[in-house]
Amino acid sequence: MHRGGLLRLCSVFLASIASLTAAGGEGLTTSTDVVVYGATSGGIVAAIQAKTMGRSVVVVEPGRHVGGLTAGGLGATDIGNKAAIGGLSREFYRRIGRHYADPAAWTRERKDDYENRRRAPGELEMWTFEPHVAERVCRDWLAESGVEVVAGERLDLDDGVEKDGAAIRSIRMESGRTFSGRMFIDATYEGDLMAEAGVAFHVGREANATYGETLDGIQMARATKHQFTHDVDPYLVPGDPSSGLLPLISAEPAGADGDGDHRVQAYCFRMCTTDVPANRAEWPKPATYDEGVYEILLRNFEAGDHRVPWNPVLMPNRKTDTNNNFAVSTDFLGANYDYPCGDHAARERIIAAHRDYQQGLMWTLANHPRVPDAVRAHFRRWGPAKDEFVDNGNWPHQLYVREARRMVSDVVMTQHHCQQRQAADDPVGLGAYNMDSHNVRRLVTADGTVRNEGDIQVGVSPYRISWRSIRPRREECTNLVVPVCLSASHIAYGSIRMEPVFMVLGQSAATAACLALEAGVAVQDVPYDRLRERLLADGQVLESKGPARKAASK
Repeated sequence: MHRGGLLRLCSVFLASIASLTAAGGEGLTTSTDVVVYGATSGGIVAAIQAKTMGRSVVVVEPGRHVGGLTAGGLGATDIGNKAAIGGLSREFYRRIGRHYADPAAWTRERKDDYENRRRAPGELEMWTFEPHVAERVCRDWLAESGVEVVAGERLDLDDGVEKDGAAIRSIRMESGRTFSGRMFIDATYEGDLMAEAGVAFHVGREANATYGETLDGIQMARATKHQFTHDVDPYLVPGDPSSGLLPLISAEPAGADGDGDHRVQAYCFRMCTTDVPANRAEWPKPATYDEGVYEILLRNFEAGDHRVPWNPVLMPNRKTDTNNNFAVSTDFLGANYDYPCGDHAARERIIAAHRDYQQGLMWTLANHPRVPDAVRAHFRRWGPAKDEFVDNGNWPHQLYVREARRMVSDVVMTQHHCQQRQAADDPVGLGAYNMDSHNVRRLVTADGTVRNEGDIQVGVSPYRISWRSIRPRREECTNLVVPVCLSASHIAYGSIRMEPVFMVLGQSAATAACLALEAGVAVQDVPYDRLRERLLADGQVLESKGPARKAASK
């Protein structure tokens, strides 16, 4: 590399370090035009857009990493329809593409040997990537944009939001550090800022009757994917109901399909694994390991289900983004109900429990003698990639929070929007992925067998996401935008909740916030025509040009 290029690289590296400010302390106040809480992919894009529009901005991140799930293992981008992705969201994937265009990026395989089903010939974007590459792209992009990121600062959940009437004036962290601003963006997966600001939200599955849907609420009859294919005895002593149920099985009654409940779809970690021996770590056996937790897995094998229970999608350099698959897999069913509204300590316990469950699962699959030989051999060929998540024991630093709080605003996105029976007249982005809910729980049927409940997979074509679904009601808050925990029913959120869409909505949220500052008005008073004009000028896609999928009847 010539001297000029080296100096530029050093400059970007130093700026990236400088942009990640260490956690502050009591009495320290930072004041900016826009405060973004959460350095998820949506939060990063929101901050970059605000900076592009000439506003001072700070990103406050509770953890130590940036990029959320995009940098936390979810490298197999859930797209639905690439044509629906525009603006800075598409720019992110182009930056990923530029990284992998360099032959030096391919250290474990040749570029030409990587078969990428998600990339068309000649396409500038890259839709599959390694976690550390995604985080590096995020950090470099923030540094180039001059965005300050303050890491390791968690919102004080005990009266940590100061309001003047319906407007937020400042937010206080657990450390005592305060961030004041004129506009705020909650870009977290949990919606803590939104909730602490007094904005209405919902947790769990609405009844179908709430919004006239058919795919919401309890779903037993339709839950055919990731399901048991053989009858498995659920009792501690086989055949004896009085002995009690095995771990990971709910004793609650199933309920009626379509009824609402408090439950949220299962979480997991999106593991980055490899089959390259020189870069492959061993599966860790957690100190809390309890063989009994996995009895349902072992009985399922013994009942005849010999499917390999995971879904590893190949990433560059012989790595994977690994997701849940089949009856008993990486989804920790029923263990996350208290996460959405839990305090920080409760969430830490839930995250630790998910890590222990999933690490124990992988160790069992690779080592337990009751696992079929072929399955056990498969998992012994794979292991965590040594060069990923190096500060966290090669384990993802971000739990896959598929769903937590969801705002309730003037427009609630529902199944009707997803299936285009109803169209938003104020779009700020498009959704394009399946209406997708993972299973919610594992229970016993009336005939004494085990079944999973909650999985739904129904296709859509690109549909409009309403501006009014990402900002609160006027009486609740006038200077907050919520691009991640937006206003949507459970089943509609299952389609919207994809990382590229969070980036799209993050850019739109920041654009609206900046236009509100420019006009000196509440976010609810930003003229949609003006917002639309700016979004289109910045490359956002607000209308689908392809044929619409016929609305499903179920």
